Amino acid sequence: MSTLLLWREKLQKFYAGYSTYILKALQFVTGFVLFWLINTNIGYMEMASSIVCTAGLAVICTFFPMVVMTLAAAALILVHFYALSMPIAIVSLVIFLLMYIFYFRFTPKKAWIVLLSALAFGLKVPFVLPVVFGLMGTPVWIVPAAFGIIAYYMTNLVKDSAAALRGADAEGMANSLMSFTKQLFTGREMWLMVAAVVIGILLVNLIRTRSVDHAWKIASASGAAACVIIAVVGNIALDANLSYVTLIVSACLGIAAGLVLEFLFFSVDYSRTENIQFEDDEYYYYVKAVPKVGVAVPEKEVKRITGRSHPEGKPGAPAHRAGRKGAAPEAQAQPEAAAKEPAGRHADNNTDEILLTRSLSKELGLDEGPGKTE
Repeated sequence: MSTLLLWREKLQKFYAGYSTYILKALQFVTGFVLFWLINTNIGYMEMASSIVCTAGLAVICTFFPMVVMTLAAAALILVHFYALSMPIAIVSLVIFLLMYIFYFRFTPKKAWIVLLSALAFGLKVPFVLPVVFGLMGTPVWIVPAAFGIIAYYMTNLVKDSAAALRGADAEGMANSLMSFTKQLFTGREMWLMVAAVVIGILLVNLIRTRSVDHAWKIASASGAAACVIIAVVGNIALDANLSYVTLIVSACLGIAAGLVLEFLFFSVDYSRTENIQFEDDEYYYYVKAVPKVGVAVPEKEVKRITGRSHPEGKPGAPAHRAGRKGAAPEAQAQPEAAAKEPAGRHADNNTDEILLTRSLSKELGLDEGPGKTE
């Protein structure tokens, strides 16, 4: 466990240092997968379905806010619908405008939720949404999540009706348009999945905000189980066409995603929980304090080894090489001891020697010249 916590701390430091590049890379991958799914499933305009167009749109949207990617995805869908049928494109445009007017106009920063919702259904992992959105978001996220599900089923319905729409005349086109609109707003499977995801998000968020131990684990498991139960019961009652394997696998993936999110953002130690009670003049307070789990990342220590001058003048040379071969350690240490003596002591010794020499020379008559006689 300590190793995983250590890697988490390193990952957080890495993200803090390179968050801009990481977010842009994720934005590019999201855009590329989104545009690729759109062009693969409803690629009725060949020019817009090319890999060059897909990659180009992903690159362009990487340098703009996520709301631009949402608008680009809507525009790409409308282009493909127009290539198939103009009335279908008009109905879809009205639906997209209603979504924009009543929601994205006021909360443009939540546009990425619509993209992730449509991507989750396109990748056949629908029940990852309620777990992730319920743990990381608020109950308001049910609105963009529902919009993303509606957009997915709308494109899926057009894909299933493409053959009838292509070969229809004017009267057949009108009948197909009425049938498309009716199926879109009365689709049992679509509204069943919207209900399952919405209830799952609300349930996960409700349990996650409670002060019970292991709230995130309970919320993930409860939300995924509730989504599966609602989908299975609705599938039997409404005679929908849902795959039980897809529902169960996506629920398991949702629980796994919840455990990963808990480890990254809510890792606590419930064994050291403290319940505190205090009061003031107006209220009594009951506080439950749960400490976070974390480890300190060990810092790297760099030791610098520098050489120093020796009697032979070679930096870093061993002491036994500077002295005589076979000399005792005390004898080898004398040069260093002499070097540490104060300079004033050497000056005093020299002065005493000069004075003593002059005094002896004068007494012995050694300083008199050869021509001097008594």
